[in-house]
Amino acid sequence: MNYFIIAAILVLDQITKYMVKSRFILNESIAIIDNIFHLTYVRNFGAAFGILKHQKLFFILLTSVVLIGIIIFIRKQSSLHPIVKLSLSLIIGGAVGNLIDRVAYGYVIDFFDFRIWPVFNIADMAIVIGACLLSYFLIFVEPSL
Repeated sequence: MNYFIIAAILVLDQITKYMVKSRFILNESIAIIDNIFHLTYVRNFGAAFGILKHQKLFFILLTSVVLIGIIIFIRKQSSLHPIVKLSLSLIIGGAVGNLIDRVAYGYVIDFFDFRIWPVFNIADMAIVIGACLLSYFLIFVEPSL
C-alpha cells in the first residue's frame, strides 16, 4: 500500500471539493470548454449514475466493509505486485474521499462535467483508474506469473 498516494488523493479530493462547495452555488456551472467541459457543482445522493439515491447508511456500511476487506487482504499478503499496490492505493484513497463526504454531508460533491457523462470528482477518478489497473493486472499480468 502506498500511503503517499492515498494521502495525495485524499488531500487533492477534499481541497477541490471544498473549493467548489465554498465558491459555487448548487447546480452552478462554469464552461471551461463550452458544451464540452464544465465545472458544475452537484450533490450526488446515490452511487455511480445516481443509482440508489438517499441510501446514505448503505453506502457508508458498504464502503467501510470494502475498505476493511482491502486492508485485511493487504495485511495477509507477504508481497504484492507493484500494480496491485498502486491500484489498491488509488481505490482506498478515492473510497475514503467519498466516504468523508457521505459522513459529513450525506452526499458526495461532484464537479467535473463533460456533458456526455455523469458529473464526477477526483475520488471517483482514483477509484476508476485503480479498478482499471487491477483489472489489467488480473487479466494480462497475473496469468503469466
